[in-house]
Amino acid sequence: MTLSQKPGVPGDGSSPDSSGRPADLDRRQFLRRLAGASILAVAAGGLGAALYDPKGPAGVAGGKVLAGLGDFRAAPPPAGQPRLATVHGADRRAMFALGVKALGGMEAFVSRGDVVLLKVNAAFASPAILGATTHPDLLAAAVEACRAAGAARVVVTDNPINSPESCFEVSGLAGAARSCGATILLPRPALFSPLTLPGGRLLTDWPVLAGAFAGVTKVIALSPVKDHQRAGASMSLKNFYGLLGGRRNIFHQDINGVIAELGQLLRPTLVVLDGVSAMMANGPTGGSLADLKATNTMIFSADPVAADTLGVALLGRTPVDLPYLALAQAAGVGTMDVASLAPVTLSLDKAAG
Repeated sequence: MTLSQKPGVPGDGSSPDSSGRPADLDRRQFLRRLAGASILAVAAGGLGAALYDPKGPAGVAGGKVLAGLGDFRAAPPPAGQPRLATVHGADRRAMFALGVKALGGMEAFVSRGDVVLLKVNAAFASPAILGATTHPDLLAAAVEACRAAGAARVVVTDNPINSPESCFEVSGLAGAARSCGATILLPRPALFSPLTLPGGRLLTDWPVLAGAFAGVTKVIALSPVKDHQRAGASMSLKNFYGLLGGRRNIFHQDINGVIAELGQLLRPTLVVLDGVSAMMANGPTGGSLADLKATNTMIFSADPVAADTLGVALLGRTPVDLPYLALAQAAGVGTMDVASLAPVTLSLDKAAG
C-alpha cells in the first residue's frame, strides 16, 4: 500500500476476502491481474539475467600467448622496516593514509610519472553498503595518494561477473574514480590475450585482461574481506580472479589450485585488504546487512599471501581453512610467516591521541 492509498472499509467492496482477493473482483479478474503481476516479476528477473554475464570476454583469437602479466614490485624497504601493516579504525580514508605511512609512505610504492593500475573487486552490481565490492572511499583514498605521489595516470579496472557498466556505477566505484581523476577501464574482447602460466596446470592458453596492463608500471589491489562459498574466503589473491576472461567458472572445480596460480600471474606493488566491514556469510555476493560484521581492520603489504593469512582471522577462520594459501606459498607467491615481515599494528584512535 502506498501512502496515497486508503485501507479498504468492510463492505465497500475493496476489502480483501480471506484469499487476499478484493471482494469486488470475480475469480477471472483476479487471475488476470495475478498473471499480469507474474509477468512483471519475470520481466524483472529477465533484466537481472540480462545483466549477468557468466562467460565474459573470450579474448582475441590468434594473439600472442603470454607467460604472465608482469612484476610490479617496488624496491624492498631497508632491513628491519615493516613490510606489513594493520590499522584498526572505521574511517577508510584515514586508515589508508596511516597504513601507507607505516610502510614508508606512498612514495615508497609510486614514483613520479608512474602509470598505476588499481585492481578493484567490482564483481557485482551491488551498492557499497552491502560489502560485496571494493568500497569507493578506499578507491578514492588510493587514487588521491597515487596522484599526490606523482603518478602520471591512474587506471581502475576489473572484469565483473555482472554487466561491467552496472557494476562500476551501482557500487559507487565509477563515481569515486571520476571525482578523483582516475580512468575506469571496462573489459572488452580486444583487451584479452591468451596466457599460459609456466608450470601452470589450469591457466593454459586462457584469456586474461592483459590489455589493461599496457603502459602500466605499478599495480595496487584493493580488496574487501568476504566469505566465499567455494574458496572459503575472497581477499587479495581471489581478487585476481577478475583478471580472467572466458568461461572461468569451470575453475570452481579446483578453486584452490586456480587461486594459487592467479597469485603467479603478477607481482603487485601493494595490496590493501579492507576489513572495516567483513562479509561473514553468504559470500561472495551477500545481499543483506545481516551478512556483515564491523571488524574495523585494514591490512597493507606487497605480499598478498601474508595479507590474506592475516585477514582470514577477520572471518573467524584460520589459514588452514584456505588451502590455496599454502599452495601459493609453495609456488613462491609470498609467505604465510607473517612475523618475518616485521609487521606493525596501528590504531586510528591512538594516532589521533
